[in-house]
Amino acid sequence: MKPSVVLISPKNEVLLLHRVKTSTSFASAHVFPGGNLSGQDGECPPVEDPRRHDDAIWYRNGALRELFEESGILLAKDQSSGKMLTVPEQQREEGRKKIHRNELTFTEWLKQQNPAAVPDTEQLIPFTRWVTPTNVPKRYSTQMYLYFLPLPLESDKSLLSELPAEGEEFHIPTSDGGIEVTEAKFLPASEWLRLAGSGEVIMFPPQIVLLHLVSQFLDQEPRIATSMEELRRRRAELVDFVHTGSPPWTEKCISPKMLKIASDGRTVLALDHPGPELKDTDRKGEPDRVVLVKFAKGTALQVEVRWKKDVLAEDKERSSL
Repeated sequence: MKPSVVLISPKNEVLLLHRVKTSTSFASAHVFPGGNLSGQDGECPPVEDPRRHDDAIWYRNGALRELFEESGILLAKDQSSGKMLTVPEQQREEGRKKIHRNELTFTEWLKQQNPAAVPDTEQLIPFTRWVTPTNVPKRYSTQMYLYFLPLPLESDKSLLSELPAEGEEFHIPTSDGGIEVTEAKFLPASEWLRLAGSGEVIMFPPQIVLLHLVSQFLDQEPRIATSMEELRRRRAELVDFVHTGSPPWTEKCISPKMLKIASDGRTVLALDHPGPELKDTDRKGEPDRVVLVKFAKGTALQVEVRWKKDVLAEDKERSSL
């Protein structure tokens, strides 16, 4: 069971982490911050319980704990005042190491900084769940979330490049020293997709699909928004989109399943299945899109999101020739 965060920067860029090549999952790939649930996150229902695959506080706690461990970005607040917690970099670095070594829990460390501190779980927006296909030996159920870091505070008329974001110094990601991550960086979603398309970075279908969706809203032309009003508008459109669909993207549960082999040899993955663990529930995936991908030596290449109707129409046209 895993939680993961699509973290949006004050400039509407997306944080990805470059995993170490020795990682047991997604080795050398670029991924969203996240990882395995821990007992400190809360008690998850047993394996046979479908509620194990629902958004819940243990996933939210785990998402923010893993984000802190892997990138150093702390998303916590003073429960009494509602103000975000700001902790100097050296204290954050010491804390994430102690938490990673299991010397203390994330909650215990937060209380040391401020007795009223709690993870800022309320600002997490569910953004699909992914269940590993049955043909993969190591399977996970991963709850994805969106989280928007605060926009700069200055006038909407000011240029973005001139604006400091609220607490910006606390939102600069760093690697964990090579334990699990070699690099942590914010880039526009469209730039991450370009890097994946050119083969400069490795990404798997969940990352490509979510970046594809985010890019449609946050990277509209002109790609770089120059006012707070424009940044805010794009964020609002993305949030509205996430709450639409049948089911909405907040509730989609996707277990990719091979649909066919495309003419170029890539595998076409259907996204409408929720996985065998949820076959007798009302959970559903994404019916309208598919992913084309070439799997090679444990990695994913040439990953592309397409409309299912277009892919099927192309096949029908070829067969009629």
